[in-house]
Amino acid sequence: MSGKTLAATAYRELIKRILEGELKPGDTLQETRLCADLDMSRTPVREAIARIRSEGLAEQAGRFMRVRRINPEEIDEIFFLRRTLEPDAVRAATGRLTSQHIDTLEAEVRALMHKGPHEDDLQWHVDQSFHMAIAVAAGNAAAAKVIQDLHMRTCIFDHRVVPERFARGCEEHLALLSALRSGLRDEAAALMGAHLDHARDAIFAHLDKVLPAPTEKALRT
Repeated sequence: MSGKTLAATAYRELIKRILEGELKPGDTLQETRLCADLDMSRTPVREAIARIRSEGLAEQAGRFMRVRRINPEEIDEIFFLRRTLEPDAVRAATGRLTSQHIDTLEAEVRALMHKGPHEDDLQWHVDQSFHMAIAVAAGNAAAAKVIQDLHMRTCIFDHRVVPERFARGCEEHLALLSALRSGLRDEAAALMGAHLDHARDAIFAHLDKVLPAPTEKALRT
């Protein structure tokens, strides 16, 4: 197996551990331990950690690299950008996504609904496949790359963190695919905007529960 392939394998495994909660925000990404866990040398593991850092999921904290805690301001920025880019991508993709491609995306969503989220990262992969299919079909490679990166930065907010979004998110995907199938460009774009708003609001509601309330001093500044 080549070094590039090993790095990709290490990356997928680390992302899987973040998605499944085995690596939690604040946890240290220790090269030595991860090399032993993955039975790999330092180079591919180091490359995988660097990639995760570049995608905003890890940060340097002193001598250590840690899984990042994402704050509400960053979530707001991410969804502002997605809200700007993805409805326009839907408009551009309308008529470009073939019926077969739409059928495939719908089948993936319905299979996920039937199986349920369980404890694996299938939901995230189906969600990524859905959003990226639209972004790529829109025909702007640079915008598609930005959408992919923004999607990755919120991957830790899956069904384990915001379980109420699982069924509703799937239903919103199906409604959007139906509008795309019918060529309803503006309706599909509006559905994408609402879908992103609902996802953002669910994440905010979760953060309101888990983040400490601002102190009186902080409120005065």
